[in-house]
Amino acid sequence: MKILITGGNNAKALKLMKAFPSHFVSLADYGEVAAIATEKYAFTSLGVLNRDSIAHILLNFCITEGIDCIIPLHQYEVEPMAKSAVLFGEYGIQVLLPEASSIAGYLNHEPNTFQNFAVFVGGECVFASGKEIFVRTEEELNGVFGYNVADDELKLFTI
Repeated sequence: MKILITGGNNAKALKLMKAFPSHFVSLADYGEVAAIATEKYAFTSLGVLNRDSIAHILLNFCITEGIDCIIPLHQYEVEPMAKSAVLFGEYGIQVLLPEASSIAGYLNHEPNTFQNFAVFVGGECVFASGKEIFVRTEEELNGVFGYNVADDELKLFTI
C-alpha cells in the first residue's frame, strides 16, 4: 500500500512513518522539497500551494503516483479533504479523516503539542504511539489523532 502524508517537511509527518512500517510512505509538501527516495519512503513536492484547489492538487498527485491512502496534516487541508472523501473513494483512494459532518468536533484550534498519536481506520486503532489500547464505539472513526494520555478527548493530529 502507498500512503501519502502531507506536511512532509514537518517533524510530525516523520513521526507518523513508524505507524506504517510495512507500507511505502510518500512524504509530500508544497513548494520546494528535497527529492529523496528510498525503498520504504520518499520526499516529494506537491507543487505550488493554492488553497482554493487543495483537493484537486492532492487528487491529481494521488492518481499520478498510485496512492492508496492519504493523511492530510495541514490544518487548511482537513475540511476540503473531508468534503472530497467520496470523490477520492471513487478512485480507490482512502482519505484518513473523520466524516465531513463531524470534522469540526475533532479540530483543535490551538497549537498541537500532543505527546502521542493514534491511527484509526474504520473505527479500529491500528497504531498508538503510547502503546495504549483504544476501544471506540464510533465505527466510522478514521484519522490520526493526538493525545497526551489515553483518557484525553482525541483531536486531529495536524500542523
